[in-house]
Amino acid sequence: MTQLIEQYRKHAIPALQKEFKIANIMATPKLTKAVINVGVGKLFKEDKILERIAKDVATLSGQKPTFRMAKKSIASFKIRQGVPVGITVTLRGTRMYDFADRFINIALPRSKDFRGIPVSNIDASGNLNIGLKESSIFPELNYENVKDIFSLQVTFATTARTHAEGVALFKSLGFPIKSNV
Repeated sequence: MTQLIEQYRKHAIPALQKEFKIANIMATPKLTKAVINVGVGKLFKEDKILERIAKDVATLSGQKPTFRMAKKSIASFKIRQGVPVGITVTLRGTRMYDFADRFINIALPRSKDFRGIPVSNIDASGNLNIGLKESSIFPELNYENVKDIFSLQVTFATTARTHAEGVALFKSLGFPIKSNV
């Protein structure tokens, strides 16, 4: 069992129940999934680069990613229908908690000029969205071996009903959420 699951069960659940006056333990907010998205942009013509990026995303997540195809042709972007425009992977359960633990404790502290996650990154439904400019902050991707540094977007979806519940959940799990000061 990962540290994050234990922290959620031992500390976060009682704190959230007390703060929001939740009687049923099953009604407490929890993480449901983590989604990692990579937009490939102008690289859609380069099959080898796409495969390397997909391999790196698989290394990060521990799961095979899927390619997202363009739904329609857009001439101004030089994109045709059916061309890969993104790579995504959805993590649930133990893999999600493992990824979140590595993300909080290892990757975020390694990013340049990181001073915490703004509260505005949590939406009204309590989900957290974070955009990262470099994939090289993850230790799984050896910086010397990575030929293509790509940006990625991570979404942590929760069962929280409000913004306040989402903020409290992420703070209790140890996410470095900045205060509004």
